[in-house]
Amino acid sequence: ITIMSAPKCPFQYMEKKASSLPPSSLNLKSLNPTSYLNNYNYANEFKSLDLAELKKDLLGVLTTSQDWWPADYGHYGPLMVRLAWHSAGTYRTFDGRGGSNSGNMRFSPLDSWPDNGNLDKARRLLWPIKKKYGRKISWADLFILAGNVSMESMGFETFGFGGGRVDGWEPEADIYWGSETEMLADERHPNGVLEEPLAADHMGLIYVNPEGPGGVPDPERSAKHIRDTFGRMGMNDEETVALIAGGHTFGKGHGAAPPDGYVGPAPKDAPVEQLGVGWSNTFKSGKGEDTITSGLEGAWTTPSAGI
Repeated sequence: ITIMSAPKCPFQYMEKKASSLPPSSLNLKSLNPTSYLNNYNYANEFKSLDLAELKKDLLGVLTTSQDWWPADYGHYGPLMVRLAWHSAGTYRTFDGRGGSNSGNMRFSPLDSWPDNGNLDKARRLLWPIKKKYGRKISWADLFILAGNVSMESMGFETFGFGGGRVDGWEPEADIYWGSETEMLADERHPNGVLEEPLAADHMGLIYVNPEGPGGVPDPERSAKHIRDTFGRMGMNDEETVALIAGGHTFGKGHGAAPPDGYVGPAPKDAPVEQLGVGWSNTFKSGKGEDTITSGLEGAWTTPSAGI
């Protein structure tokens, strides 16, 4: 007689166990990260890459609208620029953590931050490219290169591209993202000053609350928060203006309807049958002109509306 054990979840080994260590103990897990998928020399692989061919393929992705996630105005460039910036925008100078190295937006919690809404679709659009080039281009490099090629395709002259970002294969255990337990909560301003080493103004945001500090539309306080947050990313005022103002002059915001009642959970909480894609939208077609991301609808106009 063969006695079969009860079936177990195949991903049970990934479950995070409650630590029995004293609170003051140092977590040394980051000294021995999962690396079995990095058993190759990425620098050598990257040297063998035909970068011109890759950029040509990326341009094809940018200008080929997909029925499952149609491109705004027939071009995915603004979406990929947002992907690249949000990959890099977690960097902070206090401890040098965050940023685009490791491609950590592929994992929780970053893949499910509210500020990264629908960027899971951008990553899925890049999958055929990653599948074709394999180890020659890391996910981390691909995210940034997609942003570069997007800017070039829209008429911007870049300084070029520097590769070398090595992928991680699990969420980074050595990064403190804040003490808040709920997204968009703010417990990081003791005495009105942003807690170190953080740079993002709220949990789940890349930089500041667009509605103003604490949701209060105060331009003067907003300017101070913006300068502080971007300064912690290593940017000066000119770079900050170029990024915020310039970065929002192409593409559009998506708010076909109020998110409540239509938009499903983020990737980390989405049903398994969604295969890592979150924010399912039940408003009409749920895509294209019916897309809901920020809840704000429309693009910048020339001249700006209301001016």
